[in-house]
Amino acid sequence: MALSAGKLWGMRRMADANGRFKMTAVDQRPPIKGPIAKHYGTAEAPFADVARFKALLVQTLQDQSSAMLLDPHFAVPVGLADLSPAKGLIVTLEDSIFVDGGAGRRSSEIDDWSVNKIKRMGGDAVKVLAWYRPDADAAINAHQQDFVKRIGAACARYDIPFLFELLVFPLASDAHQTKDYVEMAGKKADDVLASVEEFAKPDYGVDVFKLESPVAADAVPGVGGEGWEAVQATFDEMGRLAGRPWVMLSAGAGKAAFRNILTHACRAGASGYLAGRAIWLDAFGHFPDWERMRADLAGKASAYMADLNALTDAEAAPWHAHPVFGGDGRAFVPADASFRHGYGEM
Repeated sequence: MALSAGKLWGMRRMADANGRFKMTAVDQRPPIKGPIAKHYGTAEAPFADVARFKALLVQTLQDQSSAMLLDPHFAVPVGLADLSPAKGLIVTLEDSIFVDGGAGRRSSEIDDWSVNKIKRMGGDAVKVLAWYRPDADAAINAHQQDFVKRIGAACARYDIPFLFELLVFPLASDAHQTKDYVEMAGKKADDVLASVEEFAKPDYGVDVFKLESPVAADAVPGVGGEGWEAVQATFDEMGRLAGRPWVMLSAGAGKAAFRNILTHACRAGASGYLAGRAIWLDAFGHFPDWERMRADLAGKASAYMADLNALTDAEAAPWHAHPVFGGDGRAFVPADASFRHGYGEM
């Protein structure tokens, strides 16, 4: 796996100086809009409240982050001015509204946004989430595969890293069926692993995976906990199947549960994390007390991130040391004087 100049630079911008990812997600929409709308008793959350909270996340959490993930709906228009230019900028491209007829979920891009726009605005990487189940309707799975391939091809064309988030979900036939952005109750490790194996194929153009725990969050003991070896074997297999740099997502897990998950992920070769709710959800619970939210984010949430960062520094693998790069992902091809001729136009 070789990196082009643009992808190399984007990967470096997302990571810290040692090549580890300590990234904060501020792109969530339903998990933020829903509680705010419920507070007001309205169908839709006011733009000003959603955007203000996202700006607050940027202001309070960026010091502990190597990069931040923003969405074009709320975080970019209000929070971009607060983001330090020293921090990596990842922009989400998938719409939070998906089509779900019970047999699967169809993803799509945000209206009027594209990989090209993210590159033009100075984004360092494109993030896309796609829901996937190997046993979903074949036509829906084909749609999801084509969706991801299209984004991967565009990222290659515009020379920007493709950070791909993969989530399994409940079908109508499953117990506890929900359309909420929460970890699937009763998810099967085999579904997670098979999904990673599919999208690790070169056709999709994924540069970094953002992966969920293959084991239910509350059932992950953490390295050294009771029965941890069996859980570790599943994480190890997920890392093997990914075949490139990858990070853990929190999927709404609590602070202790996500830290346990991260211990297994780092041992399995992860290069860090890209997490949101595990970091800031407790503080968000104080809405609409803005001063209390700010205090909790600057205090407890930042302290939690410092703990995650210490774990990442000690245990995570630098992204450029991943075996797929032959031990040095910092080089791009060709690394000689022919580069100025061969570097293609968009």
